[in-house]
Amino acid sequence: MRPRASESLGSMANETQKVGGIHFPFPFTPYSIQKDFMAELYRVLEAGKIGIFESPTGTGKSLSLICGALSWLRDFEQKKREEEARLLETGTGPLRHEKDASPCLSSSCEVAAGTPRPAGEPAWVTEFMQKKEERDLVDRLKRQEQEETENLLRLSREMLETGPGAERLEQLESGEEELVLAEYESDEEKKAASGVDEDEDDLEEEHVTKVYYCSRTHSQLAQFVHEVKKSPFGKDVRLVSLGSRQSLCVNEDVKSLGSVQLINDRCVDMQRSRHGKKKGAEEEKPKRRRQEKQAACPFYNHEQMDLLRDEALAEVKDIEQLLALGKEARACPYYGSRLAIPAAQLVVLPYQMLLHAATRKAAGIRLQDQVVIIDEAHNLIDTITGMHSVEVSGSQLCQAHSQLLQYMERYRKRLKAKNLMYLKQILYLLEKFVAMLGGNIKQNPSTQSLSQTGTELKTINDFLFQSQTDNINLFKVQRYCEKSMVSRKLFGFTERYGAVLPSREQPRLAGFQQFLQSLQSQATEAPADESQASAPRPASPLMHIEGFLAALTTANQDGRVLLSRQGSLSQSSLKFLLLNPAVHFAQVVKECRAVVIAGGTMQPVSDFRQQLLACAGVEPERVVEFSCGHVIPPDNILPLVICSGISNQPLEFTFQKRELPQMMDEAGRILCNLCGVVPGGVVCFFPSYEYLRQVHTHWEKGGLLDRLAARKKIFQEPKSTHQVEQVLLAYSRCIQGCGQERGRVTGALLLSVVGGKMSEGINFSDNLGRCVVMVGMPFPNIRSPELQEKMAYLDQTLPRAPGQAPPGKALVENLCMKAVNQSIGRAIRHQRDFASIVLLDQRYARPPVLAKLPAWIRARVEVKAAFGPAIAAVQKFHREKAASS
Repeated sequence: MRPRASESLGSMANETQKVGGIHFPFPFTPYSIQKDFMAELYRVLEAGKIGIFESPTGTGKSLSLICGALSWLRDFEQKKREEEARLLETGTGPLRHEKDASPCLSSSCEVAAGTPRPAGEPAWVTEFMQKKEERDLVDRLKRQEQEETENLLRLSREMLETGPGAERLEQLESGEEELVLAEYESDEEKKAASGVDEDEDDLEEEHVTKVYYCSRTHSQLAQFVHEVKKSPFGKDVRLVSLGSRQSLCVNEDVKSLGSVQLINDRCVDMQRSRHGKKKGAEEEKPKRRRQEKQAACPFYNHEQMDLLRDEALAEVKDIEQLLALGKEARACPYYGSRLAIPAAQLVVLPYQMLLHAATRKAAGIRLQDQVVIIDEAHNLIDTITGMHSVEVSGSQLCQAHSQLLQYMERYRKRLKAKNLMYLKQILYLLEKFVAMLGGNIKQNPSTQSLSQTGTELKTINDFLFQSQTDNINLFKVQRYCEKSMVSRKLFGFTERYGAVLPSREQPRLAGFQQFLQSLQSQATEAPADESQASAPRPASPLMHIEGFLAALTTANQDGRVLLSRQGSLSQSSLKFLLLNPAVHFAQVVKECRAVVIAGGTMQPVSDFRQQLLACAGVEPERVVEFSCGHVIPPDNILPLVICSGISNQPLEFTFQKRELPQMMDEAGRILCNLCGVVPGGVVCFFPSYEYLRQVHTHWEKGGLLDRLAARKKIFQEPKSTHQVEQVLLAYSRCIQGCGQERGRVTGALLLSVVGGKMSEGINFSDNLGRCVVMVGMPFPNIRSPELQEKMAYLDQTLPRAPGQAPPGKALVENLCMKAVNQSIGRAIRHQRDFASIVLLDQRYARPPVLAKLPAWIRARVEVKAAFGPAIAAVQKFHREKAASS
């Protein structure tokens, strides 16, 4: 039986903690910092604020989030039920008792919008009734409009089907019918014809108040769901896990397409086929017989999906369990999970699904008056920026142009005027974009060398004006691409015919054939390594370019276009840079009741406050910061800043000095000394792969590498992702083996890169990371045109606080310290863990830099002017820890 939306989070097992008059069920006695965390989270949700929560890994952050948020939701539901009971007794307002008993405003009891409400009525009742009245009025007007337009549209379609010349069209080959673009109608026409928004036709159910929890990766979400199961709320909460079609599709034919875009397009196409069949059954048969469209998906079965929804809500399930259930029930988990959203109390989903407006809408997520928790949010700004920044190469532009031109020539007689108009507009845009790079759309991009090279930044308006495309309505083109699925049709067309059409079909295109063959051979070259061989096949270039066209509709001040000219046209590119991620976050903040941004390391917080919240229009008083300490005893960490090396050489690994032989030697000698006194594993971070390579080569020549290898076996972070696991496994086995043998080699040294594969998401707990070393300060490349533009934007947009660095300069320092904090936080992973943290650069001793370290590390930092006292402190720390263990 399906759980009712009005059912509450029932009585909780396990012990209940009372903090500040609020009962927080918890699976065990919580740490004091967890009690503080839950109490502050409860206050933020109750007051409808924006909370920035920092809780180091190992402090039970997930459980604190679950028990704090769901305790608030339990009390919120209870208050609402009490309010409804009071209203029922007094008869002063509508009853909102169950999901299918929403406030009644039938035609016999409609009230004018201006009707006064009872004085004691709660705000949410008044607001709900006003909105309902407005919706009813709009619905009546729409229905009138529909009746007037439906007949006209049907007549016009019949005339087009049977009009002059229809019989003279050449016969299409078997299965080719589905490649031809359907007649295109504008949004207004479609809504009038169907009377319902196709994205929301199955999502009319009232949404109960809920918590949306999102994180970055599939494994983090699965781990969170596992924590919910273990929590006292695990038996009562209605939870649903959402994922992309790529994660949740159970139709093997669709899943085998590989690319996310192709899977999405094929799936939507299949749903349209289903709707098309229903419509066709009701209407008269068309005069000209059309072949069967793409078959409808057998898993898109409403009865089975309803059962799947009920099963998903009845018991907490992660994505894998939902997928297994879908296969067993032959029901689509993607659409089944969407059906569960309205009644769910906790919705678990990836970052991208919540932060991207179009994806949010497609998934049926409604944020109005809901609670959003964004976990692992230290990279939130970069994530939003990355999601909305798009790069297209000269090769992609040329390939899309030639494919589209062939497509248009092939089906010109079958395409309606509106389709031809939009296709010509897209071709024109592609031609002008290539011209902006200095190339010619009609020649092979690989053999076109550009006279002008280098990078150039333009505002969106300047780019559109100079490319002579400012007269085209990009909003309409974008909508056309989305609704007509032209890229999907084009992909099917090129799959069917390859690069070259038979000459008998289109003799006029013979000039393109050699060019297209060269493009095709580039696209199908053998992959460089095994990891690429198994990668999903790429979608058509037009799919990628659609993202660039959408980005160009951003407000002029919020983005830039970077023209990168690299010798040949195929290597050159156009890149849209989003400068203001707040424009995409503003809607989330505006609609939600409360937003919580949480992470293990949120310092420096000023980035979130200024770039994300202030720019999104959030008042400073609505923002609450909370940072808790670590559960480890304070003497379990030893953070040191070492200002000078063994030969009293000042340590300053600036871009200008770090490649000096004496600086590389100092780093090597310090590492040798540390490896002599630290047991187990030492992880050493460098600012870049290139600098790590230079240092490694220098140490090898000077014999330092051999000295290091005598104490610790040396491992290097691989550049290839698929090799990471085997390197980590070998590193781990080496440390375990050394611990048992007690030989001359005492463990392993892992040379890593800040921002690389080892600096995030990998735990160096216990013996795997007894010491973390940071060589220099990993500042981003200040010469990057993208960073320069972002700095200039912030300097112009944000106010400069007295005595503070300009916003642009602060951004660079914050990016550096964020990377440092992520890397050094890898070592301490639980309550009994211990490690030393060594920062090799005198710049770390500056108060503004120290202030950007996490509070639990900052409170214990010791600044050592000379190396002698520093190595003595490290030796003493590890000797004492060895004695006590």
